[in-house]
Amino acid sequence: MTPVTGEPGPAAASLRVGGRDDDLDRRLDDELTAYNTAAAGGATPEPLSVRVTDEAGELLGGLTAWTWGTLCSVDMLWVRGDQRHAGWGSRLMRAAEDEALRRGCTDMIVSTYTFQAPGFYPRLGYRERARIQGVPGGHEDVYFHKRLGSAEV
Repeated sequence: MTPVTGEPGPAAASLRVGGRDDDLDRRLDDELTAYNTAAAGGATPEPLSVRVTDEAGELLGGLTAWTWGTLCSVDMLWVRGDQRHAGWGSRLMRAAEDEALRRGCTDMIVSTYTFQAPGFYPRLGYRERARIQGVPGGHEDVYFHKRLGSAEV
């Protein structure tokens, strides 16, 4: 990390800029989880994952997400190249939606870049809610939302 100098602040403080910092990641996660849990009436985030493997145990695809109260947010969805367009993405999403409903979720969110799968999520009933410019290559980050357990999106 590189110290940043010339900034106003407490004399005993040190501001450092750098790359990956696992200790900082853990501490921020702990601190923000505690703060958010208090603000959300005690609801705590819970991890959710869905994995699909072939008969040899090789990973074909997977999804990671979290649920927090009535919200489920998909972090990552990936299907191996030779298995794309075989329906695994839809099955992974539906399995995550089913588990989110089981956990009491009413809403699901996900984002994708314009070079990834922005046409995929509307086919599953997700509605585009926002686009953020500034992704390298002139692309955008596209945010989707779906109301679970109802026809309304």
